[in-house]
Amino acid sequence: MNLENLNIEKKIEIIHEDALIIVDMQNDFIPGGSLPVEKGNEIVDGINHIAENFRKNKGTILLTQDWHPKEHLSFASNHPGMHPGDTYQSEAIGPVLWPDHCIQNTYGSEFSEDLKKEYAHAIIRKGYRPEIDSYSGFIENDKKSETGLAGYLKSLNIKRIFICGLALDYCCYATAMDGIDFGFQVYFILDLTKGIDIPKGNISNALKTMKIKGIRFVLKESFA
Repeated sequence: MNLENLNIEKKIEIIHEDALIIVDMQNDFIPGGSLPVEKGNEIVDGINHIAENFRKNKGTILLTQDWHPKEHLSFASNHPGMHPGDTYQSEAIGPVLWPDHCIQNTYGSEFSEDLKKEYAHAIIRKGYRPEIDSYSGFIENDKKSETGLAGYLKSLNIKRIFICGLALDYCCYATAMDGIDFGFQVYFILDLTKGIDIPKGNISNALKTMKIKGIRFVLKESFA
């Protein structure tokens, strides 16, 4: 999908009612990890720059963190005879199975050492129930179990949220879509996220769906 079709917004000024949500910038999702997003490490510097902007302008900064137990049912290893990438769908797992990743208290679950974590006001952990996956930072894949992110943001009177991180077509996408459903104005920072495109065409479909949903698109240069 061409960026021209997404109506990139410009001259965004950050205020105290804005929040930056940095999605899953963890070691397993960057090159060298067990579920790497191609060039995922290349967006860290840009994210740090935007986070510094939010800090200077009294915005709120949140990190989401995949936090899986070893027995998580999204892992192909917990389904005998199945492999990462195989199609699988249950109420709260799917549409595919993944390699083991972001296991609690492992190096893979830690944030990238290049990410300036000290800018963050809070960390939202997700995916820690073995039978429920959690792409979104707001609500798990059963669409019942909230993470607490929406309540936290509303307690701070946040109106606009800006989303970046990994991966574009899964956790960033799900967080953006749910952000709209929870009543926030949602902005997606296109050049501060990378996708995996599994299955093929997933990135394009995600962008089209977000546009239809009313999600707005910006670039890192859009910020004043």
